[in-house]
Amino acid sequence: MAVKNELDIIRKTLASFPDGLSIEQLLLLLPFSIQKRALQRRLKHLKENSLIKVVGDARSTRYFSNVIENPESFTEIQNKDEPLRSIPISQDGKDVLALISRAETQRIPIGYDRSFLENYRPNIDSYLNKEEKQKLAQWGKTRNDEQPAGTYVREVLNRLLIDLSWNSSRLEGNTYSLLDTELLIHNGKTASNKSPMETQMILNHKEAIEFLVESSEEVGFNRYTFLNLHALLSNNLLTNPAASGRLRTFGVGITNSVFTPLGIPQLIEESFDQILAKASQIENPFEQAFFVLVQLPYLQPFDDVNKRVSRLAANIPLNRHNLAPLSFIDVPEESYIKGMLGIYELNRIELFKDVFLWAYERSALRYAAIRQSLGEPDPFRMKYREEIRGIVSLIVSNAMEKEAASQAIKSEVKKLPEPDQSRFAEVVETELLGLHEGNFVRYRIKPSEFSSWKTKWDS
Repeated sequence: MAVKNELDIIRKTLASFPDGLSIEQLLLLLPFSIQKRALQRRLKHLKENSLIKVVGDARSTRYFSNVIENPESFTEIQNKDEPLRSIPISQDGKDVLALISRAETQRIPIGYDRSFLENYRPNIDSYLNKEEKQKLAQWGKTRNDEQPAGTYVREVLNRLLIDLSWNSSRLEGNTYSLLDTELLIHNGKTASNKSPMETQMILNHKEAIEFLVESSEEVGFNRYTFLNLHALLSNNLLTNPAASGRLRTFGVGITNSVFTPLGIPQLIEESFDQILAKASQIENPFEQAFFVLVQLPYLQPFDDVNKRVSRLAANIPLNRHNLAPLSFIDVPEESYIKGMLGIYELNRIELFKDVFLWAYERSALRYAAIRQSLGEPDPFRMKYREEIRGIVSLIVSNAMEKEAASQAIKSEVKKLPEPDQSRFAEVVETELLGLHEGNFVRYRIKPSEFSSWKTKWDS
């Protein structure tokens, strides 16, 4: 390849990463082979011509593009990483993102590394640092911290059943809307044009969450909890029904990943028991939650449904300490997957931790009894302020019940750009579910209209 072409590719690659790249990251991302010394000469040439800038020195050196490129040149890369842009990412998280964003052919196939689990020492080692634990504790604190374990989650159970069932299913590609989920869980109404598998997935989540709450005295980091949790979440969804609640006995692969999970049944069982033993020893509830979110999917102890088990199990220590639950509100599916890939292929937790911290704060905002700050205004809600107000007002003033409201929302979203349709429907449904006598005035609704709508909505 001509040097001129190499220079152009190097410059464009850097332009697709506004936070810069190290030379090691750049070597991995470039679509052609080049020695490190040769790349250093190319970078020096680009710097001398003011096409790139260099920050730092020695091993901390990072390279940045000085040229604003035609965005269409990077459509594939930008689209692939776009969901992560709404989540603040640490520098370590960005390093992980750069590595796992390479094409599969550029990533090295790797198997399960038992030392990733074995080397973890509960209460000595920690995935979360002291500052992160303090932030999580501040976000998650509720007025029930002195009450018996499980008090808070019972108070918000009706809301949690919908939120966690919907969000956990959504992260698996389920296309039920938030309002569809509410209709199914509270009214037993199956959404039209949805597959039986999607409906089953939602119902399984409901039963699994109820199991965790209703069996709070027996629930913990033990076989009874995790095997039954898997049995409930996988009910009627596995090719082999007997596999529900049982550990895996054969090898599996991970879609769109170069990672191959452990395939020896005896070792799977040993590692599964080790995860439970170490998790049960961890004293900090947030470290417990994050530990199981990391280690259980990495082991893949079940035929399928591993991530779903980990997401619900992460709430066990939170419920026990009467902390706000984690329901993965607003977490983009792609962000979650990218974070997991960092664990699968690199044993790097930083990107997934960024997602976890952001997700917990979002969840806590919904469930905490009192919050002093609600954060910055949502740009999306500001953009569609009038449209949101219009459809909510229409639904309430016409006293629509849930099914009619769902149809009205689906009709309204067709008027919007396709990329915004799903998010708009979610926002409207969330507003309707949170509408009460103290906030309906912002939608220019009369008290008599709200009363008539509320009666029909709750019936």
